[in-house]
Amino acid sequence: QVQLVESGGGLAQPGGSLRLSCTVSGSIFGANVMAWYRQALGKQRELVAEITSRSTTNYADSVKGRFTISRNNARDTGYLQMNSLKPEDTAVYYCNAVISRVAYWGQGTQVTVSS
Repeated sequence: QVQLVESGGGLAQPGGSLRLSCTVSGSIFGANVMAWYRQALGKQRELVAEITSRSTTNYADSVKGRFTISRNNARDTGYLQMNSLKPEDTAVYYCNAVISRVAYWGQGTQVTVSS
């Protein structure tokens, strides 16, 4: 059974940084695409960033230049480095992995940006 386990959320001040991690277990295949989504209270879930198995990346306009997505294929782990955080980045962040054309989701981790 494929599982995605996230870590690294929490509270940060505006202008601060957090790093999220997502580890995939239970699959003999690597993820074709790993991505991070977020859902703020009362809003729809939105794509934050994604990275392919060849490390091609794509970012939402709202996080370009501030967030960096990366992955370690040997460890089946993806990362989201979030710098220059803003209050509007406050949301539950979800890891997503596409493995053999099936999408899997993590349980979500809360990120709160507040002074």
